[in-house]
Amino acid sequence: MQDVQGKTIYVGLSGGVDSAVSAALLIQAGAKVTGVFIKGWYPPEMPCTWAAERRDAMRVAARLHIPFRTCDASVEYKKSVIDYLLAEYRLGRTPNPDVMCNRDVKFGAFYRFAKAAGADAIATGHYRRGEKDQSYFLWAVPKGVLANTIFPVGHLEKSEVRALAKRFHIPVAEKKDSQGVCFLGSVSIEEFLRREFGETPGPATDAEGALVGQHDGVLLHTIGERVALRNPRETGPWFVTGKEVAKNELRVSTTRLPSSAPDHQSILFTTPNWLGTPSQTLSVQYRYRGPRIQGRVEGDHFISGEPLPEIPAPGQSIVFYQSDELIGGGIIAV
Repeated sequence: MQDVQGKTIYVGLSGGVDSAVSAALLIQAGAKVTGVFIKGWYPPEMPCTWAAERRDAMRVAARLHIPFRTCDASVEYKKSVIDYLLAEYRLGRTPNPDVMCNRDVKFGAFYRFAKAAGADAIATGHYRRGEKDQSYFLWAVPKGVLANTIFPVGHLEKSEVRALAKRFHIPVAEKKDSQGVCFLGSVSIEEFLRREFGETPGPATDAEGALVGQHDGVLLHTIGERVALRNPRETGPWFVTGKEVAKNELRVSTTRLPSSAPDHQSILFTTPNWLGTPSQTLSVQYRYRGPRIQGRVEGDHFISGEPLPEIPAPGQSIVFYQSDELIGGGIIAV
């Protein structure tokens, strides 16, 4: 962690253990820390834990004896996360709401809030290496903002953060990680989409067009996802390999990359954000927790050195790395 002695740092306190330990480490390093809870937009009539999360964030700030503030980012969140997510799914694409949440909310609205209040930098509880690496979701953040952001736990493993939380007597030391959409707490994307779109059963077909079962709604599923079919002709497992939104039809296969599929070795991407200069050879990740693939960038194409293991999902992120350093990313077009 860089020298923060005497600097004013605004820390995004989510109510979780990672951001709490980040604040504690900055205090230990001599920074003047203010904790900030970032309030998003929450779907009406859906269970959301934001009030409880804010209370936990306040408890952390009280334990660490630091000022506590709330940043209302509901407008940015509704437009850049919720509206974007629903629009992309309606087009049959696979959006990445956490990427846009980071770009426009955590490193957008919150960053502007902090700088307007006189902060030298902001800090978050993101991991940037190791088993819980979250750098995949940071590619769209402007380079200048990242330069003014500190990741106190970025180099640590989760077990180390939990141990530090106990050492600092953090009140949320044993709290479980959130698994839902960014800012929606326990609400999963699947729950949210089912509420918005409902279920519209339709045919699921194989690569030859033969009926293999029924799905519960083409807008509810994404490329590469494992899907539970109704009345399948065989046990499976079944994976989504294509979508026909107008026909409400899914194409499925028993593998994520069916044997009949062409050898994909190129990915077209749009809206790139470069944080560094790509060298002749780099690695990419085009699905979170997916493998990193070696290859090169030629204009707006990534060219793999070997056939891709999964079909790229339009709308998802393609993220570029030089060794283990994040250097940029873009949105998959085809």
